[in-house]
Amino acid sequence: MEKEQKDEGHFDKTQTLKDAGMIELSVPCHRPSSNEQRKEEEPHELLVPDLCSLPLTPPTAVDCNFTCYFAPDFMKPDHDQYVYRHPNGLCVIGLASTHVALKDNRVKTVDFNVGKSNRSEIKVSGKRKRNAQRFEPNTALCKVSTSNDDTSYIVRCCVKGSLLEVNERLIKQDDLLNSSADREGYIAIIMPTPTDWIKAKNQLLSLEEFKKLRGLC
Repeated sequence: MEKEQKDEGHFDKTQTLKDAGMIELSVPCHRPSSNEQRKEEEPHELLVPDLCSLPLTPPTAVDCNFTCYFAPDFMKPDHDQYVYRHPNGLCVIGLASTHVALKDNRVKTVDFNVGKSNRSEIKVSGKRKRNAQRFEPNTALCKVSTSNDDTSYIVRCCVKGSLLEVNERLIKQDDLLNSSADREGYIAIIMPTPTDWIKAKNQLLSLEEFKKLRGLC
């Protein structure tokens, strides 16, 4: 009887401290399985690329947003032009770095007043591209003059399509052709039909083919 009373009045100090949160209960550590570990690693691999696989220089906006094509010797020898095609179908036309007018940074003026109209005065508006004129691949876009005895070169469309705009910055900042012909110094933007683009594409070279042709590899 006396033993039972002692047991009933026994004070369990350890249990009381545990209940008060002053002693942590030991919880068995959960080790993730191989499948769980793999699921955790997959997002990390997507977000953090392998440093060894990264290029030495980051891709340009042109590399990311356009497919590059080239029209070498278009109409005349050394008249190399590029055609950057956007996924929406637009084509940016310009002078390739190997164009004869760009040698030794000799471009002096750019004149859009060629043919029967001034290309810079053509204003296209609305979703239906009102006032857009359809040009042939050999239609002149502008005339580029150089400081070498005032020699001039005609820049052409390269692809059949509607002229949406010309780069009017070249009128006052013609030096853009010397410093950035492949980017800010583009000549014009043209929208070919899907059928016209297929025909034009068959006449153009890819970037790799053009580099191999001009020994730029």
